[in-house]
Amino acid sequence: MSEYWILATILLPIIGGILTPLLPFKNRKTMAWYLEAIMLTTTAIVWKLLLNGTTEVFHIIHFVEDLSISFKIDGMSMVFAGLVSLLWPLAVLYSFEYMEHEERERIFFMFYSTTYGITLGIAFASDLLSMYFFYELLTLSTVPLVLHTLKREAVLASRKYLYYSIGGAAFAMIGLVFVIIYGVTCEFQMGGVLNTALIGDKKNLLLWVYLLAFLGFGVKAAIWPMSSWLPDAGVAPTPVTALLHAVAVVKAGVFAMIRLTYYSFGTSFLQGTWVQNVVMGFAMFTILYGCSMALKETHIKRRLAWSTVSNLSYVIFGISMMTPLGLMGALCHLVCHAVMKINAFFCAGAFMQQTGKSHIYEMDGLGKKMPVVFGCFTISALGLMGVPGLAGFISKWNLANAAVESMHVQAYFGVICLLASALLTALYMMNAVVRAFFPKRDFDYSSLSGVTDPGWKMCLPLLVFSASIVALGLFSGPLVEFFRDVAAGIY
Repeated sequence: MSEYWILATILLPIIGGILTPLLPFKNRKTMAWYLEAIMLTTTAIVWKLLLNGTTEVFHIIHFVEDLSISFKIDGMSMVFAGLVSLLWPLAVLYSFEYMEHEERERIFFMFYSTTYGITLGIAFASDLLSMYFFYELLTLSTVPLVLHTLKREAVLASRKYLYYSIGGAAFAMIGLVFVIIYGVTCEFQMGGVLNTALIGDKKNLLLWVYLLAFLGFGVKAAIWPMSSWLPDAGVAPTPVTALLHAVAVVKAGVFAMIRLTYYSFGTSFLQGTWVQNVVMGFAMFTILYGCSMALKETHIKRRLAWSTVSNLSYVIFGISMMTPLGLMGALCHLVCHAVMKINAFFCAGAFMQQTGKSHIYEMDGLGKKMPVVFGCFTISALGLMGVPGLAGFISKWNLANAAVESMHVQAYFGVICLLASALLTALYMMNAVVRAFFPKRDFDYSSLSGVTDPGWKMCLPLLVFSASIVALGLFSGPLVEFFRDVAAGIY
């Protein structure tokens, strides 16, 4: 019976979203209640499934003997689906107030809701083919969101995102084909599915295929050199950029990279090879590259976007260690970064909406006028820096510990990259905080007359996310243990 509930979580937001432009809502409030009810119902079903534990494979459509669209719940599904289902209803609540004065609101919420169901499809996919199917659908549902304003910048950004995604999907397809040919099955299994009897002298070829597929999925994870689309996509409404950076797109990218590395090719096949050094090198370079680009940006959303480029490579660095501890650290940062970054983006969106401004140098004195927004932004900034007691410290500590325990020489340099990144993050995040709360002595507060915090629909998610950042930092023990069990293949 649980299999049909899995299908319900995917179809409910998709069908509900498609119906949004068609239903004759009496007013905007009715539409808001309708959409929020769908989000909360979907989340409730997801958590009912997760609390019931793992499931067997559930086949929906059979193409040929061993290929089908199928779903199951395992440890990785629990992590990703649980994260997405907790963040999405709050993101939709925030969007109601943010999108109040935007055009084509119904079309926006149609794609916003649909993306929720598609992301859950990625989370619950039981094999590489099923995940790839929903991975491609994710591109189709998010391109219109980036394009939403229809301005020239939005058209160019959506086109760039689409081209990059198509190219990445082509590389990922190569990996899918080779897993089907050289695997005992297409289904995800901890340790990998490659058939050693079939590989023979083709190991080096398969390593090249893995690298291409890894970088293909890495497009959505914004790994260098395929990262420039992400800051450009910041022209979309803030609920969309938060979605891209914290919940769906980039997280789907690293999720797919985990599945490819640990559940398809397998770490025993990859560990100690040249390809491990290469992917770890890409991750380390991207960590420093993203921070450096963020440091010189003055536009708040572009700065946060480059921060995402850097922080997503923390997760990739954990993946590239190809150890249980490395995977545990990657999962920690996947979750912690999602909460910190969605909070930061929503704070940035509130600042932009309430003031009509968008640059760091325009934040002077706003901490006094918008205490909730900039108080929450400060918590996110400190968390991203890795200050003890907050979420970011937990994930960075586990990644650094995994690097040391791996006994991999290159991973030791990764620890140095993490430390350097923390310093650079402090520079580009605290610059905004200091400007907001400590303007120059002669600053004229009268220039900010009429500026206040937004309404409760936007403030409530900020407060919940900020509290979560603190809670994850102080009470992360049970969650870290769960990640340890997932990495060990217990779930």
